[in-house]
Amino acid sequence: MTDEMMNLRTLVEKSSDAELLREMVGFAAHRLMELEVEGLVGAGHGERSPERINQRNGYRDRDWETRAGTVELRIPKLRKGSYFPAFLEPRRMAEKALTAVIQEAYVHGVSTRSVDELVKAMGMTGISKSQVSRLCGELDGKIATFLERPLEGDWPYVWLDATYVKARRDGRIVSVAVIIAVGVNGDGRREVLGITIGASEAETFWTAFLRKLARRGLRGVKLVISDAHEGVKAAVAKVLSASWQRCRIHFMRNVLAHAGKQGRRVVSAFIGTAFAQDDAEAARTQWRQVADQLRPRVKKLAEFMDEAEPDVLAYMSFPAAHRPKLHSTNPIERLNGEIKRRTDVVGIFPNDEAIIRLVGAILLEQNDEWAVQRGRYMTLETIAPMSDDPLVKLPAAAA
Repeated sequence: MTDEMMNLRTLVEKSSDAELLREMVGFAAHRLMELEVEGLVGAGHGERSPERINQRNGYRDRDWETRAGTVELRIPKLRKGSYFPAFLEPRRMAEKALTAVIQEAYVHGVSTRSVDELVKAMGMTGISKSQVSRLCGELDGKIATFLERPLEGDWPYVWLDATYVKARRDGRIVSVAVIIAVGVNGDGRREVLGITIGASEAETFWTAFLRKLARRGLRGVKLVISDAHEGVKAAVAKVLSASWQRCRIHFMRNVLAHAGKQGRRVVSAFIGTAFAQDDAEAARTQWRQVADQLRPRVKKLAEFMDEAEPDVLAYMSFPAAHRPKLHSTNPIERLNGEIKRRTDVVGIFPNDEAIIRLVGAILLEQNDEWAVQRGRYMTLETIAPMSDDPLVKLPAAAA
């Protein structure tokens, strides 16, 4: 501490006012980072302590723009986990994309009053088209590389879902479908597979999207989970030749609409007994018994169950450890919620490129988070037997 005070006195004596202020900001930032890292590590720099829970791993340089000028920071790194100073605001890629979309809308003259106020609140005034182009160009290259990357290995499970946003097309405001595909690979890890935009969810649209994924390397698909859209069901059978799982949550909403307000709780409990069975055959048997019990009173509901049985219970033919994650599109719903939250800020997108830019950045962020997670989405022991590659399958227990 004495050496640091001497250095500070030297700065006071020799530096100009602006330089002194900048150096003092850097000195304070350095001390704050050291204190934060000491708390995370459980010991001071070079200190031996039984309470130590982590190790330092060098530094990374970063320029910090302040009112006093550019301050050069040396941010400590840790061997386990990561550290980012609490006093810095990380500029995440999706936030940059959101800024770019708002700027683009502003420049093209299609912004609403709320977007205009948001732009002013963010301190962005006098935005030029060249600034927008430069910012968008930085993002577009990274997002395109991510969305066009080769898909290697087997992908036993794929989730498909759509959300809708508003965009300008030919001078009109229309709703466009944003389709997202998420898969689990042979290592049991989740990844975002791709995204596409279309005017509707017609079969031709789904077929083109799945064929594009297949050209990038999507193979080994055993089950596709989505809502009950005839277009996606036909496309899955045509392109992937995989089983199709109708989202159980969406199905139950449709069922309860037939049951009426008074019978919803009873019907939900009855059908739930089929989902509680241990294997596919027992689930199908229980399903038929429930349908037969409901048939005399609610014939339409029973017929609805008869028609939906193979699609709603498709997941029961897969490993029991995977079933809680296979019966619905819930694993992708949280991602869709985040996309909706970000896109609602924009309101109306100026073009399709702006949609891809923002949603692609959100998906890239999510994919990075999944990649660094310690635990696999599905364990290697349970996912390995699903692979078509004999080298990937684990040996039998007897061996």
